[in-house]
Amino acid sequence: MTVHFIGAGPGAADLITVRGRDLIASSPVCLYAGALVPVELLDHCPSGARKIDTANLDLDQILTELVTAHRQGSDVARLHSGDPSVFSAMAEQMRRLDALGIPYDVTPGVPAFSAAAAALKRELTVPEVGQTVILTRIAARATAMPPGEDLATLGASRGTIVLHLAVQHIERLVEELTPNYGEDCPAAVVARASRPDELILRGTLADIAKQVREAGVLRTAVVIVGRTLAAANFPDSHLYSTTRER
Repeated sequence: MTVHFIGAGPGAADLITVRGRDLIASSPVCLYAGALVPVELLDHCPSGARKIDTANLDLDQILTELVTAHRQGSDVARLHSGDPSVFSAMAEQMRRLDALGIPYDVTPGVPAFSAAAAALKRELTVPEVGQTVILTRIAARATAMPPGEDLATLGASRGTIVLHLAVQHIERLVEELTPNYGEDCPAAVVARASRPDELILRGTLADIAKQVREAGVLRTAVVIVGRTLAAANFPDSHLYSTTRER
């Protein structure tokens, strides 16, 4: 018996990996975050599979389901939205599985920030404009941020910054990022990336908060700030240069 942590992707059901789809199809038990994981993925579950929406379960209740499946010898497809390596709360589940001696593995998925960049039709790393991408959030209705990971400190690099779970506090983000990036720095918000109701907002730090409020975006959105969002005049990458040593 194995617990398969599976990245279910950003929202579009066909953005799951082939491996993830096949693991769902072979697992008699499926735990999924109903508010975030596309329900169409459950169509891949085998006939008679036990399907458990974890949206309203606490950690102990989730672990109880995993332990029960383990005792029954049933593999579990544990679906997390996006990619489970980022903001998924997978680590605390794995820590408990380690203590119980229950085996698990991890299948990556398409993260929300990748889907957002695709929607924007932008590369987040552009030669001589930006080569660093920072994935972070803010401390609001969640655990505190570690020392040194506040936006003022992270923004000092002026790298492209991607904020998850933060769009409800867009005014705060703008206030804390503007000193390092400037009011004219390109900014974008992609809500429900890859889904039929995807919404894209483009602007600068000067006006993105107003756009967010007017659009009524409150959740399931990624905020991206950085010069790469509007880069136009930049040198070609060395990757395909004729002068590159082969």
